[in-house]
Amino acid sequence: MKRLTCILLPALLLLGASCTRVPQDALSAEASARIWPDYSGLAVPCNIAPLNFRIEDEAQAYRCVARGENGKAIVVKGRTVRFPLKEWHALLEANCGGEICFDIYEKRDGHWYACPPVRNFVAPDPIDRYLSYRLIEPTYGMAGSMSISQRDLLNFQEKDIFNNQLDYDRIDGQCINCHSFQNWHADRLQFHVRQKDGGTIIADHGEIRKVNLKADGFLSPGVYPSWHPSENLLAYSLNSTRQYFYAKGIDKTEVIDSDSDIILYDPAANRATVVAADSLQLETFPYWSPDGRTLYYASADITQLAPMREYYYGPHYDELKYKLMQVPFDPVTRRFGTPEVFFDAAALDLSATFPRVSPDGRYLLFTLASFGQFHIWHRDADLYLADLADGSLRELEEVNSEEVESYHSWSSNGRWIVFSSRRDDRTYTRLYLAWFDAQGRAHKPFLLPQRDPQQNLRLFKSYNIPEFTVDPVKLAPKDFLSVLQGPAVQAECQ
Repeated sequence: MKRLTCILLPALLLLGASCTRVPQDALSAEASARIWPDYSGLAVPCNIAPLNFRIEDEAQAYRCVARGENGKAIVVKGRTVRFPLKEWHALLEANCGGEICFDIYEKRDGHWYACPPVRNFVAPDPIDRYLSYRLIEPTYGMAGSMSISQRDLLNFQEKDIFNNQLDYDRIDGQCINCHSFQNWHADRLQFHVRQKDGGTIIADHGEIRKVNLKADGFLSPGVYPSWHPSENLLAYSLNSTRQYFYAKGIDKTEVIDSDSDIILYDPAANRATVVAADSLQLETFPYWSPDGRTLYYASADITQLAPMREYYYGPHYDELKYKLMQVPFDPVTRRFGTPEVFFDAAALDLSATFPRVSPDGRYLLFTLASFGQFHIWHRDADLYLADLADGSLRELEEVNSEEVESYHSWSSNGRWIVFSSRRDDRTYTRLYLAWFDAQGRAHKPFLLPQRDPQQNLRLFKSYNIPEFTVDPVKLAPKDFLSVLQGPAVQAECQ
C-alpha cells in the first residue's frame, strides 16, 4: 500500500473555508485519540461519504483537522466530528491513491494537546454508489416494523424501497425480506412478502408482479434467491424452516431447515423447475457464478438424521454440517449438469454457507462455522476465501473478529466487500466495508459511515442482506404497495 507522509500545518493557519483555527503552541500527546467508530489505519473508497466520528476522550474542547498532501484541509470544532460533504469529497479526490490524516487536538487543564495523526489510505477504486439492506428489530415471534432500504454511499441519503408499515396490521403482521438484484443493476429487483398479502414481488424495468412460487409438489414458496447475471432467470431455495430457542446460555435461538430444495424460475414463462431435491440432502443458498455457467449452493447430508428429523433436529442441531456444491449450467439449453462437491466442510467437521463469487470469477467468499447454515446467530462464524484459480483456501483473517461475521456481498468492480457483523455489542448486526485489493488481500474493515457517528448505537435495528448496486431503485414504495395488495400470479411447475 502506498503511504505518503503528512505535512504538519503551521499554528493559527486558517484552513479551507472554515473559521475555526488550529490551536496555537499545542503540546504533543503520547497517546492517540480514541475515536468511535474506529476510522484509523483504513483503506477507504475515493468516493465514500465523510467518515464522521466522535472523540471518546474526556476533554474541555476539541479540534480535528482532516488533511492530505494535496487540496484544502478541513477543520472541525467539537467532540462530534462531522465533515462538510463538498469539502470532504474534494479532499478525497485531491489525495486519491495517497493518504489523508486526522489531526486531533484536545484541551485539558487549560492546555491544548496534539494527538498523533490518524492515518488512512484513499484507495483509487471507487465503491458502488448504492447499498440496499433490510432494517429489522430483534424479534423472534412477530414481524415488527421493518424496511428494505437503500443508502447512497456518496452521502447519507437513505430511502425506503418498501416499508411493511404501509401494509401492516397487528393480527396478521407482515415480513419483508430477501431482496435481490440482477448483476448489480436495480432495473430487475425481487423481494418476498410473507403473512399479510404474501407473495414474491418481481420488478422488471418498471413492470411489477406478485407471484406465488408455491407450485404443486413444492415444499414452500421461494426463499433465498439469486438472479442469473445475464438471463432473466432466478434460482431459489425452498425451505421448511424452524426456530428453536436455547434454555440457557448467551445464545438465543437456532434456525434450522427440516427440508430444503433448489428450483429455477423463469419469470417470462412463469415456470419453475427443480434443480436439486434430494430427500437426504438439505440444499439452500444458491448463487450464480458471474459467467452464469455455474450455480453454487450449500448442502447438508442428513442420511443419519432423516428417520428422526421431524422430532430430533432440536437435540441434534449441531450435527448439521453443510458443504458447498457446484453444478454446471448451460444458458442456451437451460439445462443443469451433475452436481459436484466444491468444498467438503462437513468432512472437516465444519459447516459452510453463503457462497458468493467475485465479479471477475477469481474468488469465492463464504462463511464457515462449526455447524448449521444460518450463521448470523453463530459467534464462531467467519469469512473464508477460496481462490478459484489455484484452488487454495484461507481464512479472511484481515476482516474477521471474535464475533459473528455472516452475510456478505461484492461490489461490481470486485474491490470492495460488505459484510454483516456483531462485533460491536454481540446483539445488533451492523455493516462493515473492506477494500479487497488486486493482490487478493482484504484490508481493515470499517463501520458504514453515518451523518451522526453514533447513529448505529442509537438505532435499535439490525442490518441484513447488504447488496450493492450501481444505480438506484427508481420505483417508489407505493408502486409496490398497489401490486402487493392485489392477487398473486400462480407459478407453474414443470
